[in-house]
Amino acid sequence: MSMPYLVRFDWAMKRLLRNKSNFVVLEGFLSTLLEEKISICHILESESNKEDITDKFNRVDLLAEDSKGDLIIVEIQNNRELDYFLRMLYGVSKAVTEYISEGDLYEKIRKIYSVNIVYFDLGQGTDYVYHGRTEFRGIHNNDVLKLSKQQTERFICQVAGDLFPEYYVLRVNEFDQKAVTPLDEWIVFLKTGEIGKDFQAPGLAEARERLKFASLDKKDRVAYLRNIEDLRVQRSVMDTARIEGLEEGRIEGRMEGRMEGRIEGREEGRIEGRAEGREEGRAEGRSEGRAEGLIEGEAKGRTESCLEIARNMKALGIAVDVIVQATGLSAQEIEQL
Repeated sequence: MSMPYLVRFDWAMKRLLRNKSNFVVLEGFLSTLLEEKISICHILESESNKEDITDKFNRVDLLAEDSKGDLIIVEIQNNRELDYFLRMLYGVSKAVTEYISEGDLYEKIRKIYSVNIVYFDLGQGTDYVYHGRTEFRGIHNNDVLKLSKQQTERFICQVAGDLFPEYYVLRVNEFDQKAVTPLDEWIVFLKTGEIGKDFQAPGLAEARERLKFASLDKKDRVAYLRNIEDLRVQRSVMDTARIEGLEEGRIEGRMEGRMEGRIEGREEGRIEGRAEGREEGRAEGRSEGRAEGLIEGEAKGRTESCLEIARNMKALGIAVDVIVQATGLSAQEIEQL
């Protein structure tokens, strides 16, 4: 295995960036993304306690508190999750409730930023960075709901939506262009693990020095390489499952196609058989009808001929018993002529 120059950002968040001496790296990234100076005071516990057996752990990669008391969740997701948007919502909701004490006024609720770095196609869109926030807009006048003067002084913001959580989604794999902005430079690092010599984004210079693989002690090197191998296995498992799923789908499709074909073939056979049977029946019926007609016609013709002969013989005065023998008619039939 070739030795990496810089360690991955997700691993660094769990092992290196929690040290106060390395806050500058995370501060640079967050300041670039949020477009304001971020100073981190604390890295908080990233796994919340469960209240009961049915509750979920609030597992996040990193939860930080800045100098204003705001909470910043940073989550990196490598594997595809269909419900990841709801996971974002859960993480924010959990943080809202866990970082306010029972009996505190609602004004103690923290402002929360949810930063999500994902390495799969989350949703559909053409951009690689998305920002989501709550906005209260009038349905008649289309105006944005602002805070009152007293609220503005107390909460130090202007509109109602500023009090609510904000979400950032960085779809790293969708970035395929040259880095132009400081945020682009950070995304290049997140995607490739490399920092260009000319990159000037806040925090990257420090990351170039403090995230060197060669600077890790032996224990951390082993842990990092094991993490890389685990990620490789996960990707292999996911790819294998996807390939096997496609193949199973093809097999099922072929089986369903054959079954449908047999069903359609039997149905078509029944229809054709009934049609052919009706046609053959009509043909046989016509043939039998013609034969019966000929027989009846011949019989009728013979009968009429016998009657004519008997009539002539009777007119000549020939005895009835002779006429019976000659025509096959009965004596009664001859008497009626």
